[in-house]
Amino acid sequence: MEKNVFQHRTLKRILITGPESTGKSELTGLLAGHYGGDSVSEYARSYIVSLGKPYGYNDVEHIARQQVKEYNESESARNWIFFDTWLIITKVWFECVYGRVPDWVDDRIRQARFDLVLLCAPDIPWIADSVRENGGEKRYELFDKYKFELDRFDLEWEIVTGMGDERFSRAKQLINRKA
Repeated sequence: MEKNVFQHRTLKRILITGPESTGKSELTGLLAGHYGGDSVSEYARSYIVSLGKPYGYNDVEHIARQQVKEYNESESARNWIFFDTWLIITKVWFECVYGRVPDWVDDRIRQARFDLVLLCAPDIPWIADSVRENGGEKRYELFDKYKFELDRFDLEWEIVTGMGDERFSRAKQLINRKA
């Protein structure tokens, strides 16, 4: 049985990010369960689904502000906390769709502290749904943009690859190595 190496440690923040349909939500839940931590769900998905109309710039900015709010609320948490996406994805979303980013977004990214960012590789099959819009080669293009932004903001990150249990095991190895 694998020992929970974080049982007696202070709060740690792990961000799970990456292109659409790369297993971020599943991985976030599995890791939170494994380490006895909390998770912050992807807000954008539920918000867009509930809109009932095409999203616009103001909707994406609302999503970004909610992501900041959820991050700020996590500061009082006592457990490990795993974030399913965050402002890096939203920043790239603004750039790709609108060609501009609200002035405050870069500052919020710089202020945030994550102990590790797990970047999910687009090496698992694409699963289309009513919200996803960036399949095929676009996933690889976005993957490269996320890597660029993670480096630009000097965040410590690792790439998570593999299918199913292999992906989960790889993520645990990366987290345990950081501990």
